[in-house]
Amino acid sequence: MPYTWSDDSKTAPLLRLWPHRSLPRRGFAAMILLAFTLGTIPLYGLIGTVALWGILPFILIMVGALWWGLERSYRDADILEELSLRGDMLHLTHSPVRGAPLEWECNVYWTRVEMHVHGGPAPYYLTLAGNGRTVEIGSFLSEDERKSLYDELIRNLDAWRSSK
Repeated sequence: MPYTWSDDSKTAPLLRLWPHRSLPRRGFAAMILLAFTLGTIPLYGLIGTVALWGILPFILIMVGALWWGLERSYRDADILEELSLRGDMLHLTHSPVRGAPLEWECNVYWTRVEMHVHGGPAPYYLTLAGNGRTVEIGSFLSEDERKSLYDELIRNLDAWRSSK
């Protein structure tokens, strides 16, 4: 799951969420190497001819475009959401790729976890409501991950409320 719960006695309970990466960095490097290798196979018959120099730049441009696209995908997915409990206040911080972090805070007793099965931007859209605002949480998670997170949020909120 692309989220973790931590409950360290030195810090407040914390939920960290991030987008799932289906292609790890090792796979990224292997993909670039594979594209370069497969792209140069047609050139082996052209070694020593002028045609090699006419086709080689296009293959290098293709490999460069693939590298740029994958790297851009990695940068665009550098999103982090953190949910923590500070005393009686539940605090959510959304750190987007560009721009300042967005923050929301509400008393844990008044916080409602809502799942919008239909009508949201995605099925099983997850929100936290309270303090006059409704904020989304885990919008980048898959549908099954949002369902699982919903159950865990309800369970942890009930535990936090009863421990106070």
